[in-house]
Amino acid sequence: MNKAPSLPDRRTTSANWIKGGVAAAVILASTACGGSISATQQPPSDVQPGGTGQGFSRTEALAAKDLLATLPVKGRAPKTGYDRTEFGPAWADTDNNGCDTRNDILARDLTATTTKPGTRNCVILTGRLADPYTATTISFRRGADTSSEVQIDHVVALSDAWQKGAQQLTKARRTAFANDPRNLLAVSGPANQKKGDGDAATWLPGNKAYRCAYVARQISVKSAYKLWITRAEHTAMSTVLAACGGTSR
Repeated sequence: MNKAPSLPDRRTTSANWIKGGVAAAVILASTACGGSISATQQPPSDVQPGGTGQGFSRTEALAAKDLLATLPVKGRAPKTGYDRTEFGPAWADTDNNGCDTRNDILARDLTATTTKPGTRNCVILTGRLADPYTATTISFRRGADTSSEVQIDHVVALSDAWQKGAQQLTKARRTAFANDPRNLLAVSGPANQKKGDGDAATWLPGNKAYRCAYVARQISVKSAYKLWITRAEHTAMSTVLAACGGTSR
């Protein structure tokens, strides 16, 4: 995509998207080998207002379980050599729409947004976030003392990815991973800080109703980028999915 999308496209409400999480797996499988993905081509955290995760279906749960079964299970590799720069410049405009990735995700996940004049509607100044991690509504206001209240989380953390296969990817592929909207969510800053670089075995959203979609999203992203999981991570993911969508398979 060479031109910046029109304002209505970047503000499409979550009600118009397919449910988040494993519903993106089909798109992930078809694009995993290359090509940029725009934030406007991907579902946000959930179709439900507030990002509650309610309505995660049996079909999605079974699909996530099937995809989980394809992920290699190995030990965590050393963190040696990890640095944020190994994943390219922060918030690069990888889809060439004229807006950096952070603002693309804010535009996708926030409602009632306002933008900075003269930025082609790119720079988000204010908005409201229905936070999927805490099930609270957060008012966002851009500023040195306020921007951190809403942060963009890498659902599969960069450090975690590095220790589970990403160090074997090319620099270009890691840059794509770090800016892939399928792996990015606007969330509560404090919740994101608590998560750190944890995987599903060490951290899950406090909003239990969102855990199904969260784990499914991690599984689909790791599958797309050919990353592995640890035994503890597999156990944690399986435990979450066992309670999802009314299925015990």
